[in-house]
Amino acid sequence: QVHLVQSGGGSVQSGGSLTLSCKTTSGYVDNNYCKAWFRQAPGKEREGVGFINSGLYTTYADFVKGRFTIYQDAARNTVYLQMNNLEPEDTAMYYCAADPTRAQTCTFSGFQYWGQGTQVNVSS
Repeated sequence: QVHLVQSGGGSVQSGGSLTLSCKTTSGYVDNNYCKAWFRQAPGKEREGVGFINSGLYTTYADFVKGRFTIYQDAARNTVYLQMNNLEPEDTAMYYCAADPTRAQTCTFSGFQYWGQGTQVNVSS
């Protein structure tokens, strides 16, 4: 079982920033695999935020609009979601996910391992 531990959620006002952390504590021998961030608001479907591949190439959903950045620290086995210019519409539970069976080509589907989630609240 791959264990992903998240931290960094909280509450901010519109226009504020948060950085979420997702640390892999077991199950991996390197950092060359697909990692992704998702979010889910109450009563809404889960949606992909973005993902990063083994070459550190990132892909983002349209709603990100240049505000978010996914990056990783290989030495710490940690992937981050840096969120700037947050809006109330960004309020959701945010989850990280990993798929060690994929490296170069990533999609939002097929992730097997998930973090516990962290709440992000953005007020007007």
